[in-house]
Amino acid sequence: MKQAIIQLESKTETPFFYKEEWLEKPKKKVQKTFNNELLSTILEELLQETNINFLAHNQSIIFSKNNYIYKDLPNNYFGKDSISIPNEFVNKPVFYQEFYNPKNDIDSARTQKRPLAFIGKENKEKTDELYKISGVVRAAETGSPIPFIGVSTTDNSKSVSTDANGFYTMKLPVGESELQVSSLEYQRQTRKIIVYSDGSLNFNMLRDVNLLGEVVISGEKKRNIRAAVTGVSSINMEDVKTVPMVLGERDVIKIVTTLPGITNVGEGAQGFNVRGGKTDQNLVLLDEGVIYNPFHFFGFFSAVNPYLVDKADLYKGSIPAEYGGRLSSVFDIKTKKPNLKKFSGEGGIGPVTGNLTASIPIIKEKAGISIGGRATYADWILNTLDDENLKNSEASFYDGFFKYYHKLDKNNTLEANAYYSRDKFSVSSDSLYKYNNLMLNLKWQHTFNSDHRASLLVNNSNYGFDIIYESRGTNDFDFGYNINETEVKAKFDYNYSPKHNITYGLSSKLYNINPGEISPKGKISNIIPLSLQEEKGLESALFIGDAFKVSDKLLLNLGLRYSFYAALGPALANVYDPNLPISDATQIGTETYEKNEIIETDGNLEYRLSARYFLWDHFSVKAGFDTNTQYIHLLSTNTTQSPTDTWKLSNSNIKPQESKQFSLGFFKNFSNDMYEVSIEGYYKTMNNMLDYKTGAEVLLNEKLETQLLQGEGKAYGVEFLIKKTSGKFNGWLGYSYSRSKLKLDSPFEGLKVNDGRYFPTNYDKPHDFSLVLNYKLTKRFSFSANVVYQTGRPITYPVGKYGYGNAEFTLYSDRNAFRIPDYYRLDLGVNIEANHRKGKLLHGFWNISVYNVLGRNNPYNIYFVTENGRVKGYKSSIFSIPIPTISYNFKF
Repeated sequence: MKQAIIQLESKTETPFFYKEEWLEKPKKKVQKTFNNELLSTILEELLQETNINFLAHNQSIIFSKNNYIYKDLPNNYFGKDSISIPNEFVNKPVFYQEFYNPKNDIDSARTQKRPLAFIGKENKEKTDELYKISGVVRAAETGSPIPFIGVSTTDNSKSVSTDANGFYTMKLPVGESELQVSSLEYQRQTRKIIVYSDGSLNFNMLRDVNLLGEVVISGEKKRNIRAAVTGVSSINMEDVKTVPMVLGERDVIKIVTTLPGITNVGEGAQGFNVRGGKTDQNLVLLDEGVIYNPFHFFGFFSAVNPYLVDKADLYKGSIPAEYGGRLSSVFDIKTKKPNLKKFSGEGGIGPVTGNLTASIPIIKEKAGISIGGRATYADWILNTLDDENLKNSEASFYDGFFKYYHKLDKNNTLEANAYYSRDKFSVSSDSLYKYNNLMLNLKWQHTFNSDHRASLLVNNSNYGFDIIYESRGTNDFDFGYNINETEVKAKFDYNYSPKHNITYGLSSKLYNINPGEISPKGKISNIIPLSLQEEKGLESALFIGDAFKVSDKLLLNLGLRYSFYAALGPALANVYDPNLPISDATQIGTETYEKNEIIETDGNLEYRLSARYFLWDHFSVKAGFDTNTQYIHLLSTNTTQSPTDTWKLSNSNIKPQESKQFSLGFFKNFSNDMYEVSIEGYYKTMNNMLDYKTGAEVLLNEKLETQLLQGEGKAYGVEFLIKKTSGKFNGWLGYSYSRSKLKLDSPFEGLKVNDGRYFPTNYDKPHDFSLVLNYKLTKRFSFSANVVYQTGRPITYPVGKYGYGNAEFTLYSDRNAFRIPDYYRLDLGVNIEANHRKGKLLHGFWNISVYNVLGRNNPYNIYFVTENGRVKGYKSSIFSIPIPTISYNFKF
């Protein structure tokens, strides 16, 4: 721009008067061609998107910053009639001051000395009373955007919150205003501004060091009552570090199960259940990449490195329209962006794992990387056990993460993420199990303007496992399974107006599944090699959502998602008599499909509707209605999810799952948002839920559909949560009453379960109570407690025996007619925060905790064996004694 103005001044031989720095900050490139145009026309076009005005006077050009220079006074200037320029600029002078220099972000924030900011430029032809101000709120130390933080005028007449990317938009009147950004985690910042027209203003925030160690969901102030989305739980990793956990490991997935509506089957179980749904009905995303098995070490730890996690949102009610493919929830985990200013890191040492992460700037304030690794040294625990079989066992895991983040320019950023995890365990001398996750993605974000942004994501996710059986006999084998998906997604965010914030886009993912293959291991093995035919499917979607602000009291969140699925060849599909149940006896033939030929298609229009209405200040009511479709199914004949479970795509014999959910909730904040209270109820129906015939064979079955049943499900419940977000004594109490039931009915008697009546699912736990407390004795010392109570899960018991011929058989009850004993546990912890003296190499945090203080022998499972002609029942548990732990976490 500066060179263009100099060239124009030279070619027209007209003197220009301006300050050079006006054309240098921000730097702007222009490329224009003019022919026989007026000088004023050329200048108007060149300066159109700047905050510079000009005046032609006495054969020269005079530039002005922000202000418009009037050559003549308006009509009736000295009278009482209305005038053509705003009173703010007539009745009081406006002094020129320099723009806020972004290079001095931190120094300026610390001294609290922030110069007056001029927004836009004055235009005598504009008569708008309100102008749009937009920008982004970032952390000064790292440059990372801060989501869901409040931006308001100091008199609170106007207030908004930033979105997930730290952007905000608000309308202000022309003239002088004062904006403030406030949060429990960051120091309050205020800026005086002069508004001329539409423009932008960014904020750079410093953390409030006095709040370290608090159990606070930071950046979420009033979101619980303001947002229209129902059934969303947000977790900040600062919440996690003081909660006592098994073996001292921070765990974002474990902490989310302490919230109402989210449970698991039992201690050490893989997977979690949300509002009565199966474990496969949860979509777990790490930086928008799918993680199929997010657990390590038999389910005791999540496979997501806790030191890399920034925040996580679990949507269990109104799922945003951009997400699909699962019925119950979306768990959206975001990792920290690299520190673009200085080298930093974090780590931890516990009795089972060691962890280290680092953030390294590559190009200062523009590009950086984050890397992290975690590994276990848990074999020593197994070696100390009295059981000789377990003594010879092994169990280990590791995971690694890499992120590259680059600000290409003010409108474009590039982000690349890579994640890998691997587990290996052997609980007997003859079998070795291995499983791994791999996720790679690339994300480009582009800002068209302050109101319109776009992102393009390319992602690949892979999960596989191997079972190696070596008994030095003739049955040794090697079994493998793999699922891979590749996704492309384009998403656009458009602030159409203060009343409409629109999100729209499209996505498509390709599934490739190797259902299993087995091969002999060793020269004497007589295992016959077998490889099932691969499965392939394409799932695509178009989506649009609108956050519609009807009034200050009423906010709607409306979404539509059309999903389309196609099962693809090559395949040899089994065909069955449509008037008879699917079985070997009713197969009438097969059909052959070539590569990428369509086998079966399915399309569904999904509705995502929610609303928030303020009954009065700090008290809102929310309602929602959601429909979802799921085209992929998890096959597990165990009570809980396990690493060797397999995934199955919908096809001509297996229908996709569908659900409808209604929800209603009331949300209230007290004492300046220190206390948050909510009660929320829901009712959900599900179709084509997958289950199994008695004695089903799932692995390596070429006619798997003959072993499956599909039926109806329903779930309903009430969730209560009270949370104290700040102060010396803080934490939350959650309680839910919920039911989850399944009905497997059929016109054919042999396919009915429990005579076609509804019965409790394996994960139906009516009562679920969690209490998480933290008491801060001083700024460095605190005490924490965790109390959990759950109803025992359903189980099928033997209730008698009968003879048939010369044999004796066991008679079992209806499916899931009984329950194992209730589960309850108390954990206690002491947290010691090291001092944060400036210049220290490491800032440490000690956690001393005892898991299961009361030594409660909570049963994980009940099983039955026949001994000497009698049926005997036994219960197994995971941790039946108190487990003390000392862990050390540090930052640098």
